Amino acid sequence: MSADATATTLSSPVSVFVRLKLTLLRNGVRQSPGRMVGYVASTFMGLVVAGLAVVGLIALRGTPHAGALAVLLIGILALGWAAMPLFFSTGDETLDPTRLVMLPLRPRPLIRVLLVASLVGIGPVVTLAVATGAVFAVADGVGAALVGVAAVVLVVLVCVALARAIATASVRLLTSRRGRDLAVLGGLFIALGAQGFNLAVQRLGRPDSLPVLESLGNALRWIPPASAISAVDDAGHGAYGRAAAGLALTVLALALLLWWWQRTLTTLMTSPDSSTLQAMKKDSARRTSSGERGLARLLPQGRTGTVMLRTLRYAWRDPKSKMSWSMSLGFGLLMPVLWSVQGNRSIYTALWAAGMLGSQMFNQFGQDTSAFWMVAQTISTARDAYEELRARALAVALVAVPYVTLVTVAAAALMGPWSAFPEVYGLALALFGALVATGAMASVLAPYSIPSEGKKNAAAGQGPLSWGGFFAGVLVAGGLISPLLALTIGLHMTDLHGLLWTVLPAGAVYGLCVAALGLRLTAPRAAERLPEILAAVSKD
Repeated sequence: MSADATATTLSSPVSVFVRLKLTLLRNGVRQSPGRMVGYVASTFMGLVVAGLAVVGLIALRGTPHAGALAVLLIGILALGWAAMPLFFSTGDETLDPTRLVMLPLRPRPLIRVLLVASLVGIGPVVTLAVATGAVFAVADGVGAALVGVAAVVLVVLVCVALARAIATASVRLLTSRRGRDLAVLGGLFIALGAQGFNLAVQRLGRPDSLPVLESLGNALRWIPPASAISAVDDAGHGAYGRAAAGLALTVLALALLLWWWQRTLTTLMTSPDSSTLQAMKKDSARRTSSGERGLARLLPQGRTGTVMLRTLRYAWRDPKSKMSWSMSLGFGLLMPVLWSVQGNRSIYTALWAAGMLGSQMFNQFGQDTSAFWMVAQTISTARDAYEELRARALAVALVAVPYVTLVTVAAAALMGPWSAFPEVYGLALALFGALVATGAMASVLAPYSIPSEGKKNAAAGQGPLSWGGFFAGVLVAGGLISPLLALTIGLHMTDLHGLLWTVLPAGAVYGLCVAALGLRLTAPRAAERLPEILAAVSKD
């Protein structure tokens, strides 16, 4: 075989995989106009962010803290690459190596071609741009520039290899039900991370935060791939020994990532997936065990306990329900923290927890989707509807009341004063009770279907119905707690602070009465509108 033929044979897998990646990108964009618009918009935003980062880094060249900021930025970039395959594994089919196990390629050459193919895309381009800007910000002299060329290449390769290794190691988890749950929860983690990043940027923008920036830079300068950028900074200051150590550390990290990737890929290609067998064994053991287990033993007997258990299982097992509950729990705690960090320290921010958890009572029947027809068979009278709604409300309260209590106690302890705890806790309980009442009514008067697939929270044409019912319920709930608000404001204005403790028992009793009355008034309408509800929640 000639040398040209040998070279063509060796390079053909790389070219095939690069063309495969380009074909997947092109076909993915062609699937629908929405995906095309999303891809173009995300590409544009990525390039804009990368351009702004590069311009900002170049503008910082020569400033005392440019090195620390460049190291910190590369560290954050690497963290994003590590999290990407966990939350967005379905966005790139080539991240699933199980699709390639039948190809006649050994793990080592397969890793080589996958690594090259992974360099095709907007992510590596953005990483290349940011790494180049970081090098421009810290490079000083010919030696630093030469080190910078190697640093840019290493940063890109380490980031791509990190994402690939994590995707390969967790591919069986990501394709399972728990993995899909993790992907659904990715939106929550991203939202929380974005808020944390925003707060961190605001804090670092203050003059007194520069020592913190230096401390973060010093902590990350020996962690790859940030160590490569630190090596450029060291080379610019003549510390060639430290520069060589930084590059060597990054090269070692790349070698370890490739070794880990090869090992997990070999295991994936040679060992069977036993998750189904393990699930069958667990299910068999669960079926052979006698009696009720876990939470079921603590719930009431009869219809109430059955409906409560079903509602809680939906919240734990159904991806859409789990996402909704996680968002409520997360933002109920996040909002007081955000207000506190921004200087608006108030114990009244604990009311966010009651509001977010109370919103779980909305669209109760829509959460069952088409399976609601089985529930509808058990509802023939207003009494049946009342017991169904009451049990669902108790399931929500089982989580909401302890959670609201903990958040209010934490707000009183961290933001104070403790003297305001009774009034805030009483208002929170009243608000939750009012939302239970209005949420039940909105579930009957404005039900809508929640698609099990995709990212939409309402079926086509039902979006205005969902938002309209929710906002109407929130406004009515605000009006329902106006007596408690008037009582609290009146006690403050008349300087009767010694009687503010009465807001707590008054709020607890008022919230319970409002919720019970709302369920009583809703039950007859639910029984009457059962066919309309079933049609609305079963819509595709």
